[in-house]
Amino acid sequence: MSLDRRKMIGLGAGSAALAMAGGVAVAEPAAAAPRRHVPGDAALARSLSGGFRSRYAHANGVRLHYVTGGSGEPVVLLAGWPQTWWAWRHVMPELARRHRVIAVDIRGMGGSDKPQGGYDKKNMARDVHELVRSLGYSQVSIVGHDMGAMVAFSFAANHPAATRRLAVVDTLHVDETQYDLPLLPRPGQGFNLWWWAFNQVQGLPAQLAAGRMRHIVDWLFANSLPDQGLVPDFDRAVYAHAYDSPDAVRAGTAWYQAAHQDIADLKTYGKVTAPVLGVGSQLTYDQFRQVLPTLATDVRVVRADKSIHYIPEEQPELLSRELLKFLA
Repeated sequence: MSLDRRKMIGLGAGSAALAMAGGVAVAEPAAAAPRRHVPGDAALARSLSGGFRSRYAHANGVRLHYVTGGSGEPVVLLAGWPQTWWAWRHVMPELARRHRVIAVDIRGMGGSDKPQGGYDKKNMARDVHELVRSLGYSQVSIVGHDMGAMVAFSFAANHPAATRRLAVVDTLHVDETQYDLPLLPRPGQGFNLWWWAFNQVQGLPAQLAAGRMRHIVDWLFANSLPDQGLVPDFDRAVYAHAYDSPDAVRAGTAWYQAAHQDIADLKTYGKVTAPVLGVGSQLTYDQFRQVLPTLATDVRVVRADKSIHYIPEEQPELLSRELLKFLA
């Protein structure tokens, strides 16, 4: 495969299974499944063991939604596109046995505000930094997956005194290699990274995807899960509901449209000095071992060998175990 895993999927939600299989997996059309009632964040939070509750706070000019529970040293969890804090539902109760868990909907996600700007990862890291300070913490451990991993890395790079430990799950910070990705790969040499190009377009995604996000959610999981039962209908409905409004689609595209600024910002960062854990899937593990030591001084990388991308849902037991060891 000439298009390496980091370029295929590590820079955002993607479809490694497609490249591995050499074709497109067929998702069940969203219209085929009846629309179901989706509980609110408060009910979802209460459904988890660990005393979790849904909360809001103002930080850096935006109102952020977060879910918190457990007790002990604080750990912040950040998810990515097209998901919400709910992506951590299997991991949160395990971490809550030893830690105060704070699962945040980043700017533009779920119950958080969706302003017109401010979606560069450096500014979104400031959102999180101001949030944790408002909660009374001077230092936290921070864990991110997908877009959340980029924000988590930016948090550690820009707020070293506030970073106890950093864990990045299957995604590295965007860099200049993104500009080398082909829009139309040659046959047998990868696949079309349509979501990066689609999310760069101004205005049109909100017109096309609003009210239809279940189609996108189903396609991504159909092409990025080894077992479709790992993210069943209920959880997909939660995600689709969170992204179905025009504002939610626009905010999600803004994370991608900020990539140019993110790439420029990365060039100004020194190495992260906090201990770093990288959790790579079967296709990102080697890339993590190669790249993370160039970005941080104290790095450990583990392999989630049964995962393709959505590690918190594909192998939550492994991820919880590795995080608990790392955060101890």
